[in-house]
Amino acid sequence: MKKQNNVRSLAAVALERVVEKGESLSTILPVMQKPLNDKDGALLQELCFGVLRMLPRLEALTGQLMERTLKGKLRPLHFLIMVGLYQLIAMRVPPHAALAETVEGAAALNRNQMKGLINGVLRQFQRRQSELMSLVDDATVNYLHPGWLLSRLQLAWPDNWHEIVVANNQRPPMWVRINRQFHSRNAWLALLRERGNDAFPHPDEPDALRLATPCAVSQLPGFSLGWVTVQDVSAQGCVRLLQPHEGEVILDLCAAPGGKTTHILEVAPTANVLSVDADAQRLVRITENLARLGMQAQVIQGDGRKPSAWCGEKQFDRILIDAPCSATGVIRRHPDIKWLRRDRDIGDLAALQLTILDAIWPHLKKGGTLVYATCSVLPEENHQQITAFLSRHHDAQLTDTGTPMQPGLQIFPTPDGGDGFFYAKLIKIANPE
Repeated sequence: MKKQNNVRSLAAVALERVVEKGESLSTILPVMQKPLNDKDGALLQELCFGVLRMLPRLEALTGQLMERTLKGKLRPLHFLIMVGLYQLIAMRVPPHAALAETVEGAAALNRNQMKGLINGVLRQFQRRQSELMSLVDDATVNYLHPGWLLSRLQLAWPDNWHEIVVANNQRPPMWVRINRQFHSRNAWLALLRERGNDAFPHPDEPDALRLATPCAVSQLPGFSLGWVTVQDVSAQGCVRLLQPHEGEVILDLCAAPGGKTTHILEVAPTANVLSVDADAQRLVRITENLARLGMQAQVIQGDGRKPSAWCGEKQFDRILIDAPCSATGVIRRHPDIKWLRRDRDIGDLAALQLTILDAIWPHLKKGGTLVYATCSVLPEENHQQITAFLSRHHDAQLTDTGTPMQPGLQIFPTPDGGDGFFYAKLIKIANPE
Protein backbone atom coordinates (compact mmCIF):
# COMPACT_ATOMS: atom_id res chain seq x y z
CA MET A 1 0.00 0.00 0.00
CA LYS A 2 1.17 3.52 -0.76
CA LYS A 3 -0.29 5.30 2.23
CA GLN A 4 0.17 3.39 5.44
CA ASN A 5 -1.59 6.16 7.38
CA ASN A 6 -4.96 5.77 5.64
CA VAL A 7 -6.85 4.10 8.47
CA ARG A 8 -9.82 3.13 6.26
CA SER A 9 -7.61 1.14 3.92
CA LEU A 10 -5.92 -0.56 6.88
CA ALA A 11 -9.34 -1.52 8.22
CA ALA A 12 -10.33 -2.94 4.83
CA VAL A 13 -7.18 -5.09 4.72
CA ALA A 14 -7.73 -6.32 8.29
CA LEU A 15 -11.37 -7.16 7.60
CA GLU A 16 -10.50 -9.13 4.46
CA ARG A 17 -7.96 -11.14 6.43
CA VAL A 18 -10.54 -11.96 9.12
CA VAL A 19 -13.56 -12.72 6.93
CA GLU A 20 -11.87 -14.25 3.89
CA LYS A 21 -8.77 -15.85 5.40
CA GLY A 22 -9.97 -16.73 8.89
CA GLU A 23 -7.31 -14.78 10.78
CA SER A 24 -7.98 -13.53 14.29
CA LEU A 25 -8.45 -9.79 14.72
CA SER A 26 -6.72 -10.09 18.10
CA THR A 27 -3.58 -11.11 16.22
CA ILE A 28 -3.87 -8.70 13.30
CA LEU A 29 -4.92 -5.51 15.05
CA PRO A 30 -2.01 -4.94 17.47
CA VAL A 31 0.50 -5.23 14.61
CA MET A 32 -1.41 -2.73 12.48
CA GLN A 33 -1.88 -0.31 15.39
CA LYS A 34 1.77 -0.28 16.39
CA PRO A 35 2.95 2.45 13.94
CA LEU A 36 -0.21 4.54 14.45
CA ASN A 37 -0.80 7.27 17.01
CA ASP A 38 -3.37 6.63 19.74
CA LYS A 39 -6.18 8.41 17.89
CA ASP A 40 -5.69 6.52 14.63
CA GLY A 41 -5.19 3.24 16.48
CA ALA A 42 -8.49 3.70 18.27
CA LEU A 43 -10.21 4.59 14.98
CA LEU A 44 -8.84 1.47 13.31
CA GLN A 45 -10.21 -0.68 16.12
CA GLU A 46 -13.61 1.02 16.00
CA LEU A 47 -13.89 0.52 12.23
CA CYS A 48 -12.93 -3.16 12.42
CA PHE A 49 -15.11 -3.95 15.41
CA GLY A 50 -18.06 -2.00 14.03
CA VAL A 51 -18.04 -3.63 10.60
CA LEU A 52 -17.72 -7.10 12.14
CA ARG A 53 -20.60 -6.44 14.53
CA MET A 54 -23.01 -5.54 11.73
CA LEU A 55 -21.42 -7.55 8.90
CA PRO A 56 -24.64 -9.18 7.54
CA ARG A 57 -26.39 -5.82 7.34
CA LEU A 58 -23.46 -4.21 5.54
CA GLU A 59 -23.20 -7.16 3.15
CA ALA A 60 -26.91 -6.81 2.36
CA LEU A 61 -26.56 -3.09 1.74
CA THR A 62 -23.58 -3.63 -0.53
CA GLY A 63 -25.65 -6.13 -2.50
CA GLN A 64 -28.36 -3.51 -2.98
CA LEU A 65 -25.88 -0.86 -4.08
CA MET A 66 -23.78 -2.87 -6.54
CA GLU A 67 -24.72 -5.12 -9.43
CA ARG A 68 -21.61 -7.26 -9.05
CA THR A 69 -19.57 -8.15 -6.00
CA LEU A 70 -15.92 -7.14 -6.10
CA LYS A 71 -13.76 -10.26 -6.10
CA GLY A 72 -10.18 -11.40 -6.49
CA LYS A 73 -7.61 -8.63 -6.29
CA LEU A 74 -10.40 -6.08 -5.88
CA ARG A 75 -11.77 -7.83 -2.80
CA PRO A 76 -10.22 -5.35 -0.30
CA LEU A 77 -12.35 -2.64 -1.93
CA HIS A 78 -15.48 -4.59 -1.04
CA PHE A 79 -14.51 -4.23 2.62
CA LEU A 80 -13.50 -0.61 2.08
CA ILE A 81 -17.06 0.11 0.91
CA MET A 82 -18.41 -1.53 4.08
CA VAL A 83 -16.02 0.62 6.14
CA GLY A 84 -17.54 3.67 4.44
CA LEU A 85 -21.10 2.46 5.03
CA TYR A 86 -20.39 1.79 8.71
CA GLN A 87 -19.13 5.33 9.20
CA LEU A 88 -22.24 6.82 7.57
CA ILE A 89 -24.59 4.62 9.59
CA ALA A 90 -23.05 4.38 13.04
CA MET A 91 -20.24 6.89 13.59
CA ARG A 92 -20.15 10.59 14.31
CA VAL A 93 -17.53 11.22 11.66
CA PRO A 94 -18.80 14.08 9.44
CA PRO A 95 -20.15 12.46 6.25
CA HIS A 96 -17.91 14.51 3.96
CA ALA A 97 -14.84 13.42 5.91
CA ALA A 98 -15.94 9.78 5.95
CA LEU A 99 -16.44 9.83 2.18
CA ALA A 100 -13.21 11.65 1.41
CA GLU A 101 -11.01 9.40 3.55
CA THR A 102 -12.72 6.22 2.38
CA VAL A 103 -12.34 7.19 -1.27
CA GLU A 104 -8.65 7.96 -0.65
CA GLY A 105 -8.41 4.47 0.81
CA ALA A 106 -8.71 3.13 -2.73
CA ALA A 107 -5.55 5.02 -3.68
CA ALA A 108 -3.81 3.66 -0.57
CA LEU A 109 -4.72 0.18 -1.80
CA ASN A 110 -3.10 0.96 -5.17
CA ARG A 111 -6.51 1.10 -6.84
CA ASN A 112 -6.65 4.77 -7.77
CA GLN A 113 -8.87 3.98 -10.76
CA MET A 114 -11.57 2.68 -8.39
CA LYS A 115 -11.99 5.94 -6.48
CA GLY A 116 -14.94 6.95 -8.66
CA LEU A 117 -16.73 3.68 -7.97
CA ILE A 118 -16.25 3.97 -4.20
CA ASN A 119 -17.43 7.57 -4.23
CA GLY A 120 -20.48 6.73 -6.35
CA VAL A 121 -21.57 3.79 -4.20
CA LEU A 122 -21.31 5.75 -0.94
CA ARG A 123 -23.08 8.81 -2.33
CA GLN A 124 -25.87 6.59 -3.66
CA PHE A 125 -26.26 5.20 -0.15
CA GLN A 126 -26.49 8.72 1.26
CA ARG A 127 -29.30 9.57 -1.16
CA ARG A 128 -31.23 6.34 -0.53
CA GLN A 129 -30.29 5.57 3.08
CA SER A 130 -33.81 5.32 4.54
CA GLU A 131 -35.06 3.21 1.64
CA LEU A 132 -32.08 0.87 1.66
CA MET A 133 -32.06 0.41 5.42
CA SER A 134 -35.72 -0.61 5.33
CA LEU A 135 -35.02 -3.12 2.56
CA VAL A 136 -32.41 -4.97 4.60
CA ASP A 137 -34.10 -4.45 7.97
CA ASP A 138 -35.43 -7.97 8.48
CA ALA A 139 -35.06 -10.13 11.57
CA THR A 140 -32.32 -12.38 10.20
CA VAL A 141 -30.08 -9.44 9.36
CA ASN A 142 -30.92 -7.62 12.57
CA TYR A 143 -29.72 -10.50 14.72
CA LEU A 144 -26.29 -10.15 13.07
CA HIS A 145 -25.25 -13.69 13.98
CA PRO A 146 -24.44 -16.69 11.80
CA GLY A 147 -27.36 -19.09 11.49
CA TRP A 148 -25.67 -22.03 13.21
CA LEU A 149 -24.88 -19.98 16.33
CA LEU A 150 -28.34 -18.42 16.44
CA SER A 151 -29.89 -21.89 16.26
CA ARG A 152 -27.70 -23.18 19.09
CA LEU A 153 -28.56 -20.21 21.31
CA GLN A 154 -32.29 -20.56 20.62
CA LEU A 155 -32.21 -24.27 21.38
CA ALA A 156 -30.11 -23.94 24.54
CA TRP A 157 -31.73 -20.82 25.97
CA PRO A 158 -35.28 -20.37 24.61
CA ASP A 159 -36.03 -17.70 27.22
CA ASN A 160 -32.68 -15.88 27.05
CA TRP A 161 -31.31 -16.15 23.52
CA HIS A 162 -32.61 -12.75 22.42
CA GLU A 163 -30.97 -10.86 25.28
CA ILE A 164 -27.72 -12.73 24.60
CA VAL A 165 -27.79 -11.71 20.93
CA VAL A 166 -28.63 -8.09 21.77
CA ALA A 167 -25.76 -7.89 24.27
CA ASN A 168 -23.36 -9.49 21.78
CA ASN A 169 -24.08 -6.72 19.27
CA GLN A 170 -23.35 -3.87 21.68
CA ARG A 171 -20.14 -2.23 22.76
CA PRO A 172 -18.98 -3.76 26.05
CA PRO A 173 -18.59 -1.80 29.28
CA MET A 174 -15.10 -1.30 30.67
CA TRP A 175 -14.47 -3.10 33.96
CA VAL A 176 -11.36 -2.77 36.09
CA ARG A 177 -10.00 -4.72 39.04
CA ILE A 178 -8.51 -2.77 41.93
CA ASN A 179 -5.31 -4.20 43.40
CA ARG A 180 -6.16 -4.48 47.08
CA GLN A 181 -2.44 -4.54 47.93
CA PHE A 182 -2.32 -0.80 47.13
CA HIS A 183 -5.81 0.64 47.63
CA SER A 184 -9.30 -0.23 48.70
CA ARG A 185 -11.85 -0.02 45.94
CA ASN A 186 -13.33 3.17 47.36
CA ALA A 187 -9.92 4.80 47.76
CA TRP A 188 -8.99 4.14 44.13
CA LEU A 189 -12.43 5.32 42.99
CA ALA A 190 -11.78 8.63 44.70
CA LEU A 191 -8.56 8.99 42.66
CA LEU A 192 -10.49 8.24 39.47
CA ARG A 193 -13.09 10.88 40.30
CA GLU A 194 -10.34 13.44 40.77
CA ARG A 195 -9.51 12.84 37.10
CA GLY A 196 -13.08 13.57 36.04
CA ASN A 197 -14.32 10.01 35.49
CA ASP A 198 -16.62 7.88 37.61
CA ALA A 199 -17.27 4.19 38.17
CA PHE A 200 -19.77 1.85 39.75
CA PRO A 201 -18.93 -1.00 42.14
CA HIS A 202 -20.17 -4.52 41.53
CA PRO A 203 -22.29 -5.92 44.40
CA ASP A 204 -20.64 -9.38 44.39
CA GLU A 205 -17.09 -8.92 43.12
CA PRO A 206 -15.21 -6.95 45.79
CA ASP A 207 -12.46 -5.56 43.53
CA ALA A 208 -14.59 -4.69 40.47
CA LEU A 209 -15.57 -1.26 39.14
CA ARG A 210 -17.44 -0.45 35.92
CA LEU A 211 -16.23 2.80 34.41
CA ALA A 212 -18.88 5.36 33.54
CA THR A 213 -16.81 6.31 30.50
CA PRO A 214 -14.31 3.88 28.97
CA CYS A 215 -10.85 5.38 28.66
CA ALA A 216 -7.25 4.59 27.75
CA VAL A 217 -5.29 2.74 30.43
CA SER A 218 -2.99 5.75 30.68
CA GLN A 219 -5.92 7.63 32.22
CA LEU A 220 -6.39 5.06 34.99
CA PRO A 221 -4.68 6.22 38.22
CA GLY A 222 -1.60 4.11 38.88
CA PHE A 223 -2.05 1.69 35.99
CA SER A 224 1.69 1.57 35.24
CA LEU A 225 2.33 1.04 38.97
CA GLY A 226 0.04 -1.98 39.20
CA TRP A 227 -2.77 -0.30 41.12
CA VAL A 228 -5.44 -1.42 38.67
CA THR A 229 -5.99 -3.99 35.92
CA VAL A 230 -8.51 -3.98 33.11
CA GLN A 231 -10.51 -7.19 33.51
CA ASP A 232 -14.15 -8.02 32.95
CA VAL A 233 -16.16 -8.58 36.10
CA SER A 234 -17.17 -12.12 35.06
CA ALA A 235 -13.52 -13.12 34.74
CA GLN A 236 -12.91 -11.74 38.24
CA GLY A 237 -15.43 -14.24 39.60
CA CYS A 238 -13.02 -17.10 38.97
CA VAL A 239 -10.66 -16.09 41.77
CA ARG A 240 -13.49 -15.31 44.18
CA LEU A 241 -14.65 -18.91 43.74
CA LEU A 242 -11.12 -20.31 43.90
CA GLN A 243 -10.55 -18.67 47.32
CA PRO A 244 -6.73 -18.79 47.28
CA HIS A 245 -4.91 -18.74 50.62
CA GLU A 246 -1.44 -17.60 51.60
CA GLY A 247 1.32 -20.16 51.08
CA GLU A 248 -0.76 -22.54 48.98
CA VAL A 249 0.51 -24.24 45.82
CA ILE A 250 -1.83 -23.08 43.05
CA LEU A 251 -2.02 -23.92 39.34
CA ASP A 252 -3.46 -21.45 36.84
CA LEU A 253 -3.92 -23.57 33.72
CA CYS A 254 -4.58 -22.03 30.29
CA ALA A 255 -3.44 -18.87 32.02
CA ALA A 256 -2.61 -16.35 29.27
CA PRO A 257 -2.70 -13.38 29.30
CA GLY A 258 -2.27 -13.64 33.08
CA GLY A 259 -5.19 -11.68 34.51
CA LYS A 260 -6.22 -14.48 36.82
CA THR A 261 -2.66 -15.30 37.85
CA THR A 262 -2.15 -11.72 39.02
CA HIS A 263 -5.56 -11.68 40.71
CA ILE A 264 -4.62 -14.78 42.70
CA LEU A 265 -1.45 -13.04 43.87
CA GLU A 266 -3.35 -9.88 44.81
CA VAL A 267 -5.60 -11.96 47.07
CA ALA A 268 -2.84 -14.25 48.38
CA PRO A 269 0.58 -12.62 47.81
CA THR A 270 2.58 -15.52 49.29
CA ALA A 271 0.86 -18.20 47.22
CA ASN A 272 3.18 -20.35 45.12
CA VAL A 273 1.57 -19.95 41.69
CA LEU A 274 2.39 -21.96 38.59
CA SER A 275 1.06 -20.23 35.48
CA VAL A 276 0.83 -22.50 32.44
CA ASP A 277 -0.28 -21.98 28.85
CA ALA A 278 0.24 -23.98 25.67
CA ASP A 279 0.91 -20.90 23.52
CA ALA A 280 4.52 -19.73 23.85
CA GLN A 281 3.77 -16.31 22.35
CA ARG A 282 0.96 -15.65 24.81
CA LEU A 283 3.26 -16.51 27.73
CA VAL A 284 4.96 -13.19 27.08
CA ARG A 285 1.74 -11.43 28.08
CA ILE A 286 1.73 -13.25 31.43
CA THR A 287 5.30 -12.17 32.11
CA GLU A 288 4.51 -8.58 31.15
CA ASN A 289 1.48 -8.44 33.43
CA LEU A 290 3.42 -9.90 36.35
CA ALA A 291 6.17 -7.33 35.80
CA ARG A 292 3.73 -4.41 35.72
CA LEU A 293 2.23 -5.49 39.03
CA GLY A 294 5.62 -6.33 40.58
CA MET A 295 4.66 -9.97 41.17
CA GLN A 296 6.38 -13.31 40.82
CA ALA A 297 5.02 -16.62 39.56
CA GLN A 298 6.53 -19.57 37.76
CA VAL A 299 5.52 -19.24 34.09
CA ILE A 300 5.96 -22.22 31.79
CA GLN A 301 4.69 -23.52 28.49
CA GLY A 302 2.65 -26.68 28.85
CA ASP A 303 -0.10 -28.75 27.26
CA GLY A 304 -3.02 -29.15 29.64
CA ARG A 305 -3.70 -32.60 28.21
CA LYS A 306 -0.27 -33.83 29.35
CA PRO A 307 0.46 -32.28 32.76
CA SER A 308 3.02 -34.88 33.79
CA ALA A 309 5.29 -33.52 31.05
CA TRP A 310 5.61 -30.17 32.83
CA CYS A 311 4.81 -30.82 36.50
CA GLY A 312 5.67 -34.49 36.99
CA GLU A 313 3.68 -35.91 39.89
CA LYS A 314 3.23 -32.55 41.58
CA GLN A 315 -0.07 -31.88 43.29
CA PHE A 316 -1.80 -28.57 43.95
CA ASP A 317 -3.98 -27.14 46.70
CA ARG A 318 -6.07 -25.29 44.11
CA ILE A 319 -6.38 -25.43 40.33
CA LEU A 320 -8.01 -22.87 38.08
CA ILE A 321 -8.79 -23.95 34.51
CA ASP A 322 -9.92 -21.17 32.19
CA ALA A 323 -10.54 -23.77 29.50
CA PRO A 324 -10.14 -23.29 25.75
CA CYS A 325 -13.66 -22.65 24.49
CA SER A 326 -15.84 -21.17 21.76
CA ALA A 327 -15.64 -17.70 23.41
CA THR A 328 -19.34 -17.23 22.61
CA GLY A 329 -19.73 -15.23 25.84
CA VAL A 330 -17.27 -12.52 24.79
CA ILE A 331 -18.46 -11.81 21.25
CA ARG A 332 -19.12 -8.17 22.13
CA ARG A 333 -15.38 -7.79 22.88
CA HIS A 334 -14.25 -9.95 19.96
CA PRO A 335 -16.86 -9.65 17.20
CA ASP A 336 -14.71 -11.63 14.77
CA ILE A 337 -15.59 -14.74 16.81
CA LYS A 338 -19.00 -14.82 15.11
CA TRP A 339 -17.37 -15.22 11.71
CA LEU A 340 -14.31 -17.30 12.63
CA ARG A 341 -16.00 -19.98 14.69
CA ARG A 342 -17.79 -22.91 13.02
CA ASP A 343 -20.53 -25.23 14.24
CA ARG A 344 -18.19 -28.22 14.06
CA ASP A 345 -15.74 -26.49 16.43
CA ILE A 346 -18.02 -26.94 19.44
CA GLY A 347 -17.69 -30.71 19.57
CA ASP A 348 -13.92 -30.50 19.12
CA LEU A 349 -13.62 -27.96 21.92
CA ALA A 350 -15.80 -30.04 24.26
CA ALA A 351 -13.55 -33.04 23.63
CA LEU A 352 -10.46 -30.95 24.40
CA GLN A 353 -12.01 -29.66 27.63
CA LEU A 354 -12.87 -33.21 28.70
CA THR A 355 -9.29 -34.36 28.11
CA ILE A 356 -7.83 -31.47 30.10
CA LEU A 357 -10.20 -31.98 33.02
CA ASP A 358 -9.50 -35.71 33.26
CA ALA A 359 -5.74 -35.20 32.88
CA ILE A 360 -5.38 -32.54 35.57
CA TRP A 361 -7.75 -33.99 38.19
CA PRO A 362 -5.13 -36.45 39.61
CA HIS A 363 -2.88 -33.44 40.30
CA LEU A 364 -5.37 -31.91 42.75
CA LYS A 365 -4.75 -32.76 46.40
CA LYS A 366 -7.48 -34.46 48.38
CA GLY A 367 -9.62 -31.74 49.88
CA GLY A 368 -8.39 -29.36 47.20
CA THR A 369 -10.45 -27.04 45.01
CA LEU A 370 -10.71 -26.95 41.23
CA VAL A 371 -12.55 -24.16 39.43
CA TYR A 372 -13.48 -24.87 35.83
CA ALA A 373 -14.39 -21.78 33.83
CA THR A 374 -15.18 -20.84 30.24
CA CYS A 375 -16.19 -17.64 28.48
CA SER A 376 -18.87 -19.61 26.64
CA VAL A 377 -22.67 -19.68 26.82
CA LEU A 378 -23.05 -23.10 25.15
CA PRO A 379 -24.17 -26.03 27.34
CA GLU A 380 -21.91 -28.58 25.63
CA GLU A 381 -18.88 -26.75 26.99
CA ASN A 382 -20.40 -25.93 30.36
CA HIS A 383 -23.00 -27.69 32.46
CA GLN A 384 -23.09 -30.74 30.17
CA GLN A 385 -19.31 -30.98 30.47
CA ILE A 386 -19.47 -30.90 34.28
CA THR A 387 -22.39 -33.35 34.44
CA ALA A 388 -20.30 -35.85 32.49
CA PHE A 389 -17.22 -35.15 34.63
CA LEU A 390 -19.12 -35.81 37.86
CA SER A 391 -20.38 -39.10 36.47
CA ARG A 392 -16.79 -40.19 35.74
CA HIS A 393 -15.19 -38.95 38.97
CA HIS A 394 -16.99 -39.99 42.13
CA ASP A 395 -14.37 -38.22 44.25
CA ALA A 396 -15.53 -34.86 42.82
CA GLN A 397 -18.13 -32.82 44.69
CA LEU A 398 -19.79 -29.74 43.26
CA THR A 399 -20.02 -26.78 45.64
CA ASP A 400 -21.20 -23.15 45.54
CA THR A 401 -22.10 -23.39 41.84
CA GLY A 402 -25.43 -24.98 41.03
CA THR A 403 -26.66 -28.47 41.80
CA PRO A 404 -25.71 -31.93 40.50
CA MET A 405 -28.88 -31.86 38.40
CA GLN A 406 -27.89 -28.51 36.82
CA PRO A 407 -24.22 -28.07 37.69
CA GLY A 408 -22.35 -24.83 37.37
CA LEU A 409 -23.23 -21.18 37.24
CA GLN A 410 -23.99 -19.71 33.81
CA ILE A 411 -23.68 -15.95 33.35
CA PHE A 412 -25.12 -14.21 30.29
CA PRO A 413 -23.67 -10.99 28.87
CA THR A 414 -25.67 -7.88 29.75
CA PRO A 415 -25.22 -4.26 28.68
CA ASP A 416 -24.00 -3.00 32.06
CA GLY A 417 -22.88 -6.34 33.46
CA GLY A 418 -20.19 -8.87 32.79
CA ASP A 419 -19.40 -11.03 29.80
CA GLY A 420 -20.94 -14.43 29.24
CA PHE A 421 -19.17 -16.86 31.56
CA PHE A 422 -19.51 -20.25 33.22
CA TYR A 423 -18.05 -21.52 36.48
CA ALA A 424 -18.06 -24.86 38.26
CA LYS A 425 -16.33 -25.28 41.61
CA LEU A 426 -15.29 -28.83 42.50
CA ILE A 427 -13.82 -30.25 45.70
CA LYS A 428 -11.85 -33.50 45.71
CA ILE A 429 -13.39 -35.71 48.38
CA ALA A 430 -10.94 -37.56 50.60
CA ASN A 431 -13.08 -40.69 51.02
CA PRO A 432 -15.78 -40.93 48.35
CA GLU A 433 -18.57 -43.41 49.01
